[in-house]
Amino acid sequence: MDPGSVSDVDHVTHGGTADHSLVDFSTGSNPEHPSGLAGVYESALATARRDSLDDYSRFRVAAAEFVGCNPDEVIPAAGVIEALRLAVGVTVSPGDSVALPAPCCGEYAREIRLQGGDPVHVPHDRLLETVDPAEHAAVILSYPANPVGTAYPRDELRAFIDGCRRADTPVIVDETYLGFTRLPSTAGLDGVIALHSVTNVFGVPSLRAGFAAATGDLGDRLSRARCSWVLSAPAVEVATFCLEQEAFLEATRNRIERERPRVIAGLDRLGYDPHPADSALVLFRADDVDCVLRETRRRGFAVRDARDYQGLDSHVRISVRRPDENDRLLDALAEAS
Repeated sequence: MDPGSVSDVDHVTHGGTADHSLVDFSTGSNPEHPSGLAGVYESALATARRDSLDDYSRFRVAAAEFVGCNPDEVIPAAGVIEALRLAVGVTVSPGDSVALPAPCCGEYAREIRLQGGDPVHVPHDRLLETVDPAEHAAVILSYPANPVGTAYPRDELRAFIDGCRRADTPVIVDETYLGFTRLPSTAGLDGVIALHSVTNVFGVPSLRAGFAAATGDLGDRLSRARCSWVLSAPAVEVATFCLEQEAFLEATRNRIERERPRVIAGLDRLGYDPHPADSALVLFRADDVDCVLRETRRRGFAVRDARDYQGLDSHVRISVRRPDENDRLLDALAEAS
């Protein structure tokens, strides 16, 4: 396929629901958001009446502190998908092979194909041990994985990244759900482009603010290729405020750490065969996915049909929410089991 052609590339199915009467377990967004956020957004509206600077200096500092890299290694983006397009755009050329996990977010393969590349899916749990980076122009990982929910062991991930660097093969690491965990970011490691969604972990996914982080030549290529003025003034002000809310992050992580094992144990008791998880995402097997979708919706919940992920034919994905919501979802799933 010629680069830039979209005739054979479709949009990707995502979670989320337009019915706001439903409690939405289908996305990975935090059900909570930091207090004071509305005031920051309201104040930022005044700055939207004039042109803003394009350096995003305060945002870069906050993002760098959030992931542990240098501010000049941060490249602002309008959400993680825009950051993904930028990362793939500077690393993939027509005919290039790119390794990526299966299952994974469908946007990875889509963006590769839009650049004329060839996505090569490798089972998620075997990718680090079986992929030869010298055979690919780039590797894409999700850390923690979506939809699986697990994270690669840190030492194994670092060893794989080191091997890719020796082969001069960039590693694009989607860290969208890392903020829900205490795992260290890969941002700042040579040979890595780390992708972050600011807004999912802070409960404002439609704000569309995120960033990529990369060092050296990769960072320079991203900076040169990025769109100017990509973030609106309200988005950058709110995102910067969110990144500075350490107490909110701590409370979120504590809640996930308490609720995740409880939700997984509940699913196991109901016979749903849940996958182990390290983030806010929990994947489980269901004998009758349509029944689960129908029954949970009847009871006021939206869950993610995971059958549109490659290699998953009888799975559902949920996110860990507040304790009472988790309890009520488990009650609904009991009716569908």
